[in-house]
Amino acid sequence: MSEGAMTERVDAVVAGAGVVGLAVARALALAGREVLVLEAADAIGTETSSRNSEVVHAGIYYPKDSLKARLCVEGRRRLYDYCASHGVPASRLGKLIVATSESEARALDGIAAKAWANGVEDLRPISAKEAQALEPALACTGALLSPSTGIVDSHRLMLAYQGDAEAAGAVVAFHAPIVGGRPTGDGWSLDVGGAEPMRLECGLLVNAAGLGAVALARRLEGLPEAAIPTAYLCKGSYYSLAGRSPFRHLIYPVPEHAGLGVHLTLDLAGQARFGPDTEWVDQIDYTVHIARAEGFYAAIRRYWPDLPDGALQPGYAGMRPKISGPHEPAADFRIDGPATHGLPGLVNLFGIESPGLTASLAIADHVVAVAEGSVRT
Repeated sequence: MSEGAMTERVDAVVAGAGVVGLAVARALALAGREVLVLEAADAIGTETSSRNSEVVHAGIYYPKDSLKARLCVEGRRRLYDYCASHGVPASRLGKLIVATSESEARALDGIAAKAWANGVEDLRPISAKEAQALEPALACTGALLSPSTGIVDSHRLMLAYQGDAEAAGAVVAFHAPIVGGRPTGDGWSLDVGGAEPMRLECGLLVNAAGLGAVALARRLEGLPEAAIPTAYLCKGSYYSLAGRSPFRHLIYPVPEHAGLGVHLTLDLAGQARFGPDTEWVDQIDYTVHIARAEGFYAAIRRYWPDLPDGALQPGYAGMRPKISGPHEPAADFRIDGPATHGLPGLVNLFGIESPGLTASLAIADHVVAVAEGSVRT
């Protein structure tokens, strides 16, 4: 940062204008804090927030008492109410988790038990006959029905969060990457890059940079190495279905290690898409390769045998900001405050992949509580 760079002060800075960063900015602004959102890109939600399934998750798969479980269940309940009150398109389509073998059918019992332990009270087992009555094109040996799973327009949701935040006095600045920072004792001094570099002081810094959260943490002086996880990139490709979908519900196979399997989701117009798969990569690349679709056909035909040849078209790809590697158990969300890393005025959000969209309102309130010291992490 040059000596001539100007210095300004603001109460709270949120790094990242994805769905979680905007939700955090909204919560802080509504709590009466002066908030500045710094986004390195030229628009809101250009990475993970706009490259996902747009599914509102019920909270089924996560370990009991984990942050993912608690914040997903709370966030889902609040998200539907928020969408209804703010005119954000959303629909409770319901989801079928389907088994296509006897071993998978036995796995459904464990999935159901985990969901009920998490407070997903409306999940219920149904027979293959019942599932096929709901979805005649489906082939399965049994299923779980999740009525509270749905879909949401993620971009409209982010616009609503941004609007609430700005109405409460928050400001969103684009082309404004944080290139460095150091603790001041009562907050942070940040070096902000872009066309007009500046030094910015704040009392609170929330690192909600998503795919860049670990890299940003490494640019913050004084943060212990042990407090910074290893970042991994797991790419997920999606393929759209040519023609009309025969399904009215979301269809999910029994989960795999790194994700939820090649599932069928619907957008708000009823168009079907399949994905994401799991591909561990070393760099961000959103190219969707048609060759990868070959592996989708076999996976999909386990529950939809009549999928026509050539029906899958390249759609889009997204990146999961993982903090656990290919052969490790899936990591929980990390929302690390001063009790974790020892630095006042800093909250780091790491590994906010799915169900981050669903949990965004609950994550935001949790961040506020951590920042205020009423919750220790």
